[in-house]
Amino acid sequence: MKIAIASDHGGVQMKAELVELLEQLGYECEDYGTYNCDSVDYPDYAEIVANKVAGNEADRGILICGTGIGMSIAANKVNGIRCALVSDVYSAQATRLHNDTNVLALGARVIGIELAKMITQTWLETDFEGDRHVARLAKITQIEQKNCKGEA
Repeated sequence: MKIAIASDHGGVQMKAELVELLEQLGYECEDYGTYNCDSVDYPDYAEIVANKVAGNEADRGILICGTGIGMSIAANKVNGIRCALVSDVYSAQATRLHNDTNVLALGARVIGIELAKMITQTWLETDFEGDRHVARLAKITQIEQKNCKGEA
């Protein structure tokens, strides 16, 4: 599985540790920055990762900023992206089981690195349950497509 990962300046340290974890777990990992603590704009990095996932250049994406909020909002503007901001292991599992999320957002100033590692591993190892959730995801896609066309 190929993972696209990026952070803003608030998530650089956590990103570096997650890249190390991903590689240890055998995932192919593409790091799209940022690489230092100089202030940057999180939407730029969210868009890169979201486009890599939406364009099937990566199987999943991980985004990290101070809270994860901005990254998740920006990523979800890209068609086909289902990004979830997660701060606990149960939600990491549920968002894959029920929502088939393809991008994970984490807040480096909200959770510690060990929890972030557990969330990331759980999220990556959990498969979509399908079944009744398929119809619900189709409804989300319909909303997305309708709003892209400017329909009410």
